[in-house]
Amino acid sequence: MQKYGVNELRRMFLEFFEEKQHLRMKSFSLVPHNDKSLLLINSGMAPLKPYFTGQEIPPRKRVTTCQKCIRTGDIENIGKTARHGTFFEMLGNFSFGDYFKEEAIHWAWEFLTERVGIPADRLYPSVYLDDDEAFRIWKEEIGIAPERIYRFGKEDNFWEHGAGPCGPCSEIYYDRGEKYGTGPEDVMGGEGDRFMEVWNIVFSQFNNDGHGVYTELEHKNIDTGMGLERLAVVCQDVLSLFDVDTNRAMMEEIGALAHCRYEEDPEKDVSFRIIADHVKSCTFMASDGILPSNEGRGYVFRRLLRRAARHGKILGLKGRFMAALSQKVIELSKDGYPELEEKREMILRVIEQEEERFQNTIDKGLEILSELQEEMKKRGEKVLSGEDAFRLYDTFGFPPDLTREILSDKGQSIDEEGFQKAMRLQRETARAARKSTNYMGRDDIYQRLDPKLRTEFTGYHSLTERSKITALVRLAPEDGEDEIVDVLTDGERGAVLTERTPFYATMGGQVGDTGSILGGEGDFTVEETIHLQGGKIAEIGTMRSGMLKAGEEAELRVDPIRRERTARNHTATHLLHEALREVLGNHVEQAGAYYDDKRLRFDFTHFEALTEEEIRKVEEIVNREISKLTPVKTEEMSLEDAKKSGAVALFGEKYGDRVRVVSVGDFSKELCGGTHVANTAEIQGLKILSEQGIASGVRRIEALTSENLMAYFSEEEELLREAAKLLKTEPKHLSERILALEKELKDSRAEAESLRAKLAKESMGELSVEEISGVSFLAKALEGADGNSLRELGDQLKERYPDAFIVLASDKGGKPCLMATAADSAVKKGADAGALIRAVAPILGGGGGGRPNMAQAGGKDTSRIPEALEKAREIAKEQLKA
Repeated sequence: MQKYGVNELRRMFLEFFEEKQHLRMKSFSLVPHNDKSLLLINSGMAPLKPYFTGQEIPPRKRVTTCQKCIRTGDIENIGKTARHGTFFEMLGNFSFGDYFKEEAIHWAWEFLTERVGIPADRLYPSVYLDDDEAFRIWKEEIGIAPERIYRFGKEDNFWEHGAGPCGPCSEIYYDRGEKYGTGPEDVMGGEGDRFMEVWNIVFSQFNNDGHGVYTELEHKNIDTGMGLERLAVVCQDVLSLFDVDTNRAMMEEIGALAHCRYEEDPEKDVSFRIIADHVKSCTFMASDGILPSNEGRGYVFRRLLRRAARHGKILGLKGRFMAALSQKVIELSKDGYPELEEKREMILRVIEQEEERFQNTIDKGLEILSELQEEMKKRGEKVLSGEDAFRLYDTFGFPPDLTREILSDKGQSIDEEGFQKAMRLQRETARAARKSTNYMGRDDIYQRLDPKLRTEFTGYHSLTERSKITALVRLAPEDGEDEIVDVLTDGERGAVLTERTPFYATMGGQVGDTGSILGGEGDFTVEETIHLQGGKIAEIGTMRSGMLKAGEEAELRVDPIRRERTARNHTATHLLHEALREVLGNHVEQAGAYYDDKRLRFDFTHFEALTEEEIRKVEEIVNREISKLTPVKTEEMSLEDAKKSGAVALFGEKYGDRVRVVSVGDFSKELCGGTHVANTAEIQGLKILSEQGIASGVRRIEALTSENLMAYFSEEEELLREAAKLLKTEPKHLSERILALEKELKDSRAEAESLRAKLAKESMGELSVEEISGVSFLAKALEGADGNSLRELGDQLKERYPDAFIVLASDKGGKPCLMATAADSAVKKGADAGALIRAVAPILGGGGGGRPNMAQAGGKDTSRIPEALEKAREIAKEQLKA
């Protein structure tokens, strides 16, 4: 058997099924598209759910993919076993109502035995207990002896997930030989390492109503899943997925950086495996636009990266190393995933910055943990509370295993039950925040629409359209139930679907159009326009009068002013994106956007705040391009041709084979399905209102264009005139007037301060200094002195009495001020101004504190100043006892 590499096996599989008339589709993004049931894509079929349910019609009835996947449910086992990894690739061939069991089984066998060359006598199929049809195919058509075909029960060989399509499975196992185990668990279907499942065919032939009632599906489907890394383990005859060629190269890279070797120390090997797996996951997540954060998929990214960085410390790696390893991942995987190379700079910047942040986190966490240990020691405790351990983990990102290790060195431990309780509470909160769904998508009214319905968008060139109404949905109040209807009547809220529409549906940051739909007897106000699964567009709004009927012709009219202003903001965003790349660098990528008829908001990847000079340059570049009166050109082409032309594709965006490219002269070229102006002159100008950070490595700019910009300037001009009027000057002299007033104010404050200090000094009168244990102690009440004056007087008195311990109190506008200061020599003899103030301040109805040599407080009750000073004298005597 030839030892094929991972990249070679991926290519062989996809080419094999292309020969079987399958459409080869690129791996979908790790970010689920229109599926809130998943945080990250975790199986080969997950992105294809709408095709299996019939919500969308597939581009072809036969499809093959190699899908990148991430699972973190068993993260604690990563590195400790030969089987577990967070990142993996799933090879799949899928049939949507086309071929079924016979072809799927034959092709699986053909690929494994003939194309890859795996010896047939080492392959063992399994079928569902009652699936006689699959058993017959394996026995009679493939020629497998009956005793080598295993029947397994529902738990192992029947795939279902609640209500929806389901069916029996047929798996193919590979016997790795006795060297991988001879124990009772090393049998077909056992938990040992000898027999490895390499292929799983799901025969989706039933529908489960959710109550255990199964009915035959009219259109049966095939869902094949095969782990690429598992197949490589078989072909390369290695122990685990960490030993296949690509992962072995990662181990060598880690070893070179850490100056040690894989498989020399079993404990260090765990760290090798964790680092190799996690850095791969992080690299692929970054390539799909996922950025580290404290929630959702960004939290998964952060957790994996920090876990890998932690294990780098265990291996003795100094400084940052994750970006170097990510570079290796890109080199090893770019043949199958060219987006890794395209996004190389961005991927490395994201990983490098997050790792640097974690280095600071580690230092901060160590500091906090040290304080917690000290407190435990004082209380005579040896167990850190679960709440404190979880706070270290959740708030500061400090790994629990590191906390356990540090505590163990001091004979301490974590309250594991309390920690797990806090973890469960967090998971339950996160789960509750995520919308409830079943496996095959949300059960909402739109999924009950005929999947064959389609809407053609005609709004690029016209804002009106006559079209047939294909469906109507009545949207009930919150306590009611939505329903598909034949008629919408006066006052009802609903959704209208037509064969063609000029209404742009919200997508890519651009808000949907508004307007009206006029039927034979009704007037419907469109308040928003949305995309539905399966290429449908729905206009949402309210029947203003009359009624609309399904099947009738209607006239659809887009609000032209709102569309035009929105288009101006959208095109301006393209110019802004390119200007940011020109000023800041090519690492800038769009990370989100919003544009309507009033403003534009643009989120982008960058790692520090923009300077005023950078903002000015970006504005200048955009406005220069606007002033060139450049035509905006849109054209359709293949995705491959678009990329070759230099068009910018956006992170995480799902593109079809045909894409729309929007060009603004030679300045900007992007893949975009939105609406745009015909010429940059329509934008008129752009003004950046604000720039701020919104997440780790993500900045946000808000800006105005056209009429909104003019309105902004008018408002600013009016404010300027009003300010100048208040300061009795002209707008052009406003800056000079403000500077003059600032100088006057500064001079007045200095003069007032001088007078206050003079008055305070004069109010000192005769000083009565007493000696306490060789220290000159003075307690004095003053009138009208503020905190600054009291401090100055204290400093002057310390010059006169080098060993002084001074307490001054003042009635400043009906509120007491209290200050204590002590010379260094007095502090050495026990004087503590901070402790004295903390004890005395409550007498005045206030609080305060400070250092041993200086402390201050405020209060509410000036009548008790004499009592406070007397108390201060008693405390000073106590502190200065020999």
